[in-house]
Amino acid sequence: MSPSSSSSSRKGTPSPSPSARSLKPVALVVGASRGIGRQVAIDLAKNGYAVVVAAKSITPISVLTQINPFPPDPKSNLSTITTVAREIQLMGGEASAFPVDTTSYSSIQLLINMTIQQYGRIDVVVYNSGAIWWGPVATTPMKRFQLMQRVNVEGLYGVVQEALPHLKRTGRGRIVVVCPPIYNRFFRGKTAYAIGKVGMSVFVQGLAMDFVREGKDMGIVGIWPAVAIESAATEQFTKKDPMHARELRKPEIFSDAILAMLEAPLGEINGKLELDEDFLRRVKGVQDFDKYSVVPGSRPRRIMPVILPDLTVAEQDDEGMRADSSKL
Repeated sequence: MSPSSSSSSRKGTPSPSPSARSLKPVALVVGASRGIGRQVAIDLAKNGYAVVVAAKSITPISVLTQINPFPPDPKSNLSTITTVAREIQLMGGEASAFPVDTTSYSSIQLLINMTIQQYGRIDVVVYNSGAIWWGPVATTPMKRFQLMQRVNVEGLYGVVQEALPHLKRTGRGRIVVVCPPIYNRFFRGKTAYAIGKVGMSVFVQGLAMDFVREGKDMGIVGIWPAVAIESAATEQFTKKDPMHARELRKPEIFSDAILAMLEAPLGEINGKLELDEDFLRRVKGVQDFDKYSVVPGSRPRRIMPVILPDLTVAEQDDEGMRADSSKL
């Protein structure tokens, strides 16, 4: 099914026909055209998921058949949701490529509707979509600031809110968000970017508390790299200095950590802001991370603190006069 052939209405959720229901759990990966997102989509498919590959970039079929070699470089602009879905299909997996503009709520609604129309369910959402601009406040244009908030915070909010009814229907929905632990060094030199990314982290912890109140087997977790990962974002550094590749890990460490999160007990993930390496070490017992180094034999430098602050307080369970504006 192509996006253009969808007859779903944005005013309601389409009811899938029995033939449209997937026998596999369905994972929606937003921001899956290149780099980390592509790897996550491919590894989810290898592990038995039907995958919806979502992002803005698409490849016309006439161009797809001319890409040689295939698949294209996962860090290049030739890598799109179309090529990633095709990669998965060629290896025997199940995947669909649905375009989405995460700055547009109507586009997000259409994405969720197409996913339900195609597969009948959503079991996992991975939000990897992100806009980046690193610089001090004085040199960060307002348009860049607004774009980051719309893609990073508003996009996440819209995707999850639209997907929630379907995640809850499965009885065990899981959400993985690419966002950092909260600590003040992260703000330095990139305040505008940090506002959006930390906003995503606040979303993870707040929604996790909602899930606990509801008493459902629902979980949301944040994940961030302990060591820089090879991607389109890091390629600018390796082009300037090839030696920079010695400081990078392969994106497989990220997808391995996400797969471990999806298998982990709810108490190990819900509301947590995790680092890929630390989670794999603690939950899966991984000790040797050398296989993830882009340059064999190198020991990439850790970019994240070893010990992170605990944001809970002694009065954590005191909610005072809690109010729900939707019921007032």
